[in-house]
Amino acid sequence: MSLPPEAAHHALRVLRLRNGDELVVFDGLGGEYPAKVVETMPTLRLALGDWREVEREAPLPVRLVQALPSGDKMDWVVQKAVELGVQAIQPVQSKRSVVRLSGERAEKRRAHWQQVVVAACEQCGRNRLPAIEAVLDLPHYLAQPPDENELRLLLSPQQGVCLSDIRQPVGGLTLLIGPEGGFEPDEEAAVRSVGFQAVTLGPRVLRAETAGLAAMAAVSAMWGDF
Repeated sequence: MSLPPEAAHHALRVLRLRNGDELVVFDGLGGEYPAKVVETMPTLRLALGDWREVEREAPLPVRLVQALPSGDKMDWVVQKAVELGVQAIQPVQSKRSVVRLSGERAEKRRAHWQQVVVAACEQCGRNRLPAIEAVLDLPHYLAQPPDENELRLLLSPQQGVCLSDIRQPVGGLTLLIGPEGGFEPDEEAAVRSVGFQAVTLGPRVLRAETAGLAAMAAVSAMWGDF
């Protein structure tokens, strides 16, 4: 088989693979294949071994709902969330969001973040690609029904119970993270009205791009595979 151009560039220029080198490849749907490089020019070609049923997903499915941070911080959030085992990432825009995306620009950013997901999976060994959902305004996201037995938590630096006081969820977990400056009071009221419970990670105020990742690491230690 031939690798697509971006994967081939990573294999040849970053990993510096040569003829005869062995590696592992995956298609993003689960499982993986042992492979060997049989040709590097004009395209990178591999000889595949037998498919192996290897699972590296976290036992607790976590959806990270992240209000868009400023600059390129979302790239970092996506990368690290994938490494921590996130199942899906939902970008949202709130009243205090500095970055505003819509239409073609939003789709281009989503495609970019999906490539960040692929690269992060290659780095950390995951063989299932987490989903990057389309960017939504906060009210549109809140209008969506929750999943069955889903635990919904709002990270709030001002109020809420300690994360360690929350019972282990029966189903999946959704973590909602606000933008720089937090949600407006009416937004937080709307979030609570659809079943989100406010939790705190302690007395220190974490940055918008840090809070969700810290929470993911904490729940992985309490209920996951850490």
